[in-house]
Amino acid sequence: MIKFIHACKRYPGGHDALLNVSFEMQQGDMAFLTGHSGAGKSTLLKLIALIERTSRGQVVINGQNTSRVGRRRIPHFRRNIGIIFQDHQLLFDRTVYDNVALPLIISGYPDREIGRRVRAALDKVGLLNKEKSYPITLSGGEQQRVGIARAVVNKPPLLLADEPTGNLDPELSWEVMQTFQQFSQVGVTVLIATHDLEMIKHMGHRILALKKGQLVTDTAQH
Repeated sequence: MIKFIHACKRYPGGHDALLNVSFEMQQGDMAFLTGHSGAGKSTLLKLIALIERTSRGQVVINGQNTSRVGRRRIPHFRRNIGIIFQDHQLLFDRTVYDNVALPLIISGYPDREIGRRVRAALDKVGLLNKEKSYPITLSGGEQQRVGIARAVVNKPPLLLADEPTGNLDPELSWEVMQTFQQFSQVGVTVLIATHDLEMIKHMGHRILALKKGQLVTDTAQH
């Protein structure tokens, strides 16, 4: 599902964001990506989503070598990936329903199918009763869960999250992490970049730790 083979990323000016990173994740695996600020976490996620490309080495996603995905095929490639950001990037002038429906509208799904999928996604994150609400009326945790619903509405096999609980208090953070865990239990591969070491110790999942662009720890915790 995710395979890094000696992957490196050097930015213009010679800064090495990732150095010789190798690891593999299977379908349904859930792992946490940790490390100091600037360790390379966001860069690693960007390589998976083809927001950036490797300088050397290979990244293989879903059996596809990303270096062979042409620019025109990137939008199609990304349909298999749900991405969740720290600042959930919701449209505040649209309802919760409209926010979650957006990827399906862009992909050209028929209205009836959009309705079915949006409600299923909202149900999964416990927000079915909020579909007509506007994001401004929701708590931070609820807004983040709308972002998760939008990321999974396409039923992607792979879910990436970049500091998804960075702005939330511990209780809401735990709630959001439990939601991710539920997706991994139904076969979605989940990779989450986070600073919250204390919480992820209690989650009992694999931890990948980066330091100055290198993978220094890969522990499958049990």
